[in-house]
Amino acid sequence: MTEQYAIECRQITKAFGSVVANDKINLTVRYGEIMALLGENGSGKTTLMNMLSGIYHPDSGSILIGGKEVSINSPVDSKNLGIGMIHQHFKLVDVFSAMDNIILGSHGRRLNRKSLREKIEELGHSFGLEIEPEKKIYDMSVSEKQTVEILKVLYRGAQILILDEPTAVLTPQETEKLFAILRRMKEQGCAIIIITHKLHEVLAISDRVTILRKGKSIDTVVTGECDEKKLTELMVGRPISLNIDRPRMENRETILKVVDLTVEKSDKTIALDDISFDIRTGEILGVAGVAGSGQKELCETLTGLMVAKKGAILYHKENIVGKSPAEIIRLGISMSFVPEDRLGMGLVASMGMVDNMLLKSYSEAKGPFVERGPARELAEKLIDKLGIVTPGVDMPVRLMSGGNVQKVLLGREIESSPQVLITAYPVRGLDINSSYTIYELLNEQKKKGVAVVYIGEDLDVLLELSDRIMVLCHGQVMGIEDADRLTKEQVGLMMTGARAEEVLGAGDDRVQKSDECMDAPGCVSDEGEEEKA
Repeated sequence: MTEQYAIECRQITKAFGSVVANDKINLTVRYGEIMALLGENGSGKTTLMNMLSGIYHPDSGSILIGGKEVSINSPVDSKNLGIGMIHQHFKLVDVFSAMDNIILGSHGRRLNRKSLREKIEELGHSFGLEIEPEKKIYDMSVSEKQTVEILKVLYRGAQILILDEPTAVLTPQETEKLFAILRRMKEQGCAIIIITHKLHEVLAISDRVTILRKGKSIDTVVTGECDEKKLTELMVGRPISLNIDRPRMENRETILKVVDLTVEKSDKTIALDDISFDIRTGEILGVAGVAGSGQKELCETLTGLMVAKKGAILYHKENIVGKSPAEIIRLGISMSFVPEDRLGMGLVASMGMVDNMLLKSYSEAKGPFVERGPARELAEKLIDKLGIVTPGVDMPVRLMSGGNVQKVLLGREIESSPQVLITAYPVRGLDINSSYTIYELLNEQKKKGVAVVYIGEDLDVLLELSDRIMVLCHGQVMGIEDADRLTKEQVGLMMTGARAEEVLGAGDDRVQKSDECMDAPGCVSDEGEEEKA
């Protein structure tokens, strides 16, 4: 590790109106170093990185690259200075090949495809990045897409890399592969900044950690001299417990049973392939799987947004396949679904919290007028309960941070008093303090006898929080096991296609196809006709 700083941020300040996002922040990163950047939602991490990327310009302070003061006024300036940012949501053209994505937007002498392929393969080999240059992006796994993103910035000459939540949708095996690549890049002299909320990954990969809190740089510490408890205290400003409770509930009864369910996407490809499982009262069923394994379609089918091609969803033994979302909600099934377009599906971006609370209850109004008082009280209650940061309940939710938007959405769903609560990535984008608040809320629902489906990305959390875990791969169930029986590595293997019996070395414990569908009123067959009871 050299002593020359690749990046020096000195007294960087950036304000948006009366809100000071960065308040005299100091940050240094050396060549040949991996620096982790930690902080709660709204601490200023993204704003600071956006200034290094040329999206924003600091109001005051200075940025030095390689010891020279620079002015970064655009992403082009950032790229010319050797800075490359790899975003959580990949910026790739799906119908292009890996090679076409890598060279897209680059300038200079054009090489023929054979020479380009050789150059990309040589570049990848030097950093331990293996990729098939002619492979289409839509045929790639999440890990392969991330490799393309890294190669893209390296091809453009980046020596400074910023990675935003790079392991959010990776299996443990893919995460370890990524970390091996980052260590190789560090050995090659690259300066790397990694933003993540996963403290065990910070401890595993970084050399130093800079902690931001409420727009200020609190401290920079050597990773080897820290533990998760100390980092959390620096982030939050007070000690908090890092234990996730898993209360044991007695007298649990099956409330929702999915039998031989097959679901097609709009392009007629299979999203869910003949899956069966059940969920019990007072239980959290964790769902693990790499991105695109059928999680989204599972949520939408359970809540009536998609219609199954075949199979049954039995709620208290009543088949709800074919019922509308409104009918399902009236049965007590509530959904908290936070996709990439969280403001397009769960909330109306231009509305404030009050009007978004009304979305769940306006149809119950008697007469032509809607009573806004209860919705306002609910919004104010959620602000206090979940620590939602907003100037007021009428401010459009699109002006909130992503983490606060998620709190509004999940809080609204919980307050609707469901019997079954379906949560998809409820802590995505949340800092550790807010995440633990959500875990406590889900456990509160569990204690009330609510059946909770928890679709998550962090396998450590899934194993701690869930009673059972169902693993999906390419729309199929690889196994459903008690969380106590599984390790993170075993879940990771199942996420990539191994069956539970193979991973556990036991008998066939996977969910078998059931004949109960034949006995369920209104069960949908392959031909789309109703089977007779």
